[in-house]
Amino acid sequence: MLRKNAKAELIKRVPLFGELSKRELDEVAAIADELAIPAGEELTHEGAAGHEFFVLAEGTADVRRKGRKVNTLGAGDFLGEISLVTGAPRTATVTTTAPARLLVITARDFKALLRRIPSIQLKVLEAVASRLPDE
Repeated sequence: MLRKNAKAELIKRVPLFGELSKRELDEVAAIADELAIPAGEELTHEGAAGHEFFVLAEGTADVRRKGRKVNTLGAGDFLGEISLVTGAPRTATVTTTAPARLLVITARDFKALLRRIPSIQLKVLEAVASRLPDE
């Protein structure tokens, strides 16, 4: 089980949260649940609605678009940030390839946090805007 400080350190590496203060990072860490996931588990499905954001604390996962492998994720990598904030469909299918430990933030908890601490909103929206794919 990760301590709150370890959660905050993982979250801090995510560009979405890169401009947050220590206090704001601690607030995000407080809503992040830690899950153990076996190999072969689908975390996201391309085209499906996204309701959570993941940070990989341990393990690996393959990223596929249109059935083709485009990336492998490892500890410290993250996924689901655009769907979390915009509600846009998932852009890829991500499946664990080894047992993994993840931090998970649900859209419901994240939106409640943004309402509770408005200073996080602008920082997150600016980060998301910079990461949106070009059409």
